Amino acid sequence: MDSNTLYIASLNSGSNGNCYYIGNETEAILVDAGISCRETEKRMSRTGLCMSKVKAIFISHEHSDHVKGLCTLAAKYNLPVYITSGTLKGCRFNLRQDLIRPLCSNQVTQIGTLAVTSFLKIHDASEPHSFMISCGSTNVGVFTDIGDPCEQLIFHFKQCHAAFLEANYDDEMLSTSSYPYFLKSRISGGRGHLSNKKALNLFNTHRPPFMTHLLLAHLSKDNNCPELVKALFNSHAGNTEIIVASRYVETPVYTISEQIAAYSI
Repeated sequence: MDSNTLYIASLNSGSNGNCYYIGNETEAILVDAGISCRETEKRMSRTGLCMSKVKAIFISHEHSDHVKGLCTLAAKYNLPVYITSGTLKGCRFNLRQDLIRPLCSNQVTQIGTLAVTSFLKIHDASEPHSFMISCGSTNVGVFTDIGDPCEQLIFHFKQCHAAFLEANYDDEMLSTSSYPYFLKSRISGGRGHLSNKKALNLFNTHRPPFMTHLLLAHLSKDNNCPELVKALFNSHAGNTEIIVASRYVETPVYTISEQIAAYSI
């Protein structure tokens, strides 16, 4: 197997909890821990993933659907948690001090042979960050909870062989939904979430020719439809496989490298 190969899976994706696995043959990280420790373990076991390979957790921001399983999971496995000071202050819990590691913008954190690049994103949270995880020359991005694509997001998206990309809502479904006006404004106002239309524009305009997989993430339960958004992206996908990450169940484990595009169940 190519030493640059990465294995990725969404363990859960949505407002009810977010957790993403990225690793190679020897080590892995989790981005966010928004489902319970027990559910994280169950979902990893079902896909053949091993908690012993997980060496760190990276937290994107403090909203509960990204951190509610963090304390138990980190403590049980003694996992270092990379988190900004602003995000930590915004969390409503006391994470074990010995597990806290500082996270800063535009830094590269080495976790064994994995290099994790963190950078600021546009979202209504304190110091929210996106991540690109690299193994050799293979890159996977985790780009969710984004109000609008910024220059840094575009720069990193152009380098990705695979990415988790938010496609939170359909514009028409949101506008005609029963959500109150303030919530509609929060979602679509530029610091909330990324619409199908904006996500597709990013994909069409900046997708690199070597991107093999795109996992559409953080879909709204009420204002989006998995079949709708998959059909929308499939009509533009070319050689990129489109997967919709579920809010109810884990995805298969996808194999990402420069040479191959495959997945294992």
